[in-house]
Amino acid sequence: MTDDGIEIRRLAREDAALYREIRLEALQANPEAFGSTFEVEDAQPLSLFSDRLGSSTVLGAGETELVGIAGFAVQQGQKEAHKGALWGMYVRPAARNAKVGRRLVEAVCNHARQQVELVQLSVVVENEQARSLYTRLGFVSTAWRRTL
Repeated sequence: MTDDGIEIRRLAREDAALYREIRLEALQANPEAFGSTFEVEDAQPLSLFSDRLGSSTVLGAGETELVGIAGFAVQQGQKEAHKGALWGMYVRPAARNAKVGRRLVEAVCNHARQQVELVQLSVVVENEQARSLYTRLGFVSTAWRRTL
């Protein structure tokens, strides 16, 4: 699959069924990468996904079928409002070598540039492909943690 003809666009409420399908796939395929679980979101009505699209910025790659998604949110609070978060990033396996992930992250950053000074994200340490993508796009690791 190439990125030719794959549109990156902001998803709207009308895209709720497409969004739900790929979101549930992501939660099932890579549960370690998300703060939610397949079981929790699978039990939710379609209206939850529609509401999320109505109140959040979620970008999708594709038209009749989504091959990738990524969300963006501005942090809340006076001292955090200059920061944004890239969340919920997932690209279907067949589209992972077609620069879809790169285009989604670039689109999120272009959108974010109008609102914040800094974009943050979390990524599973073992996900080398994602870490490599984020590094190539200028993200730097700043996390410090200690497991007790």
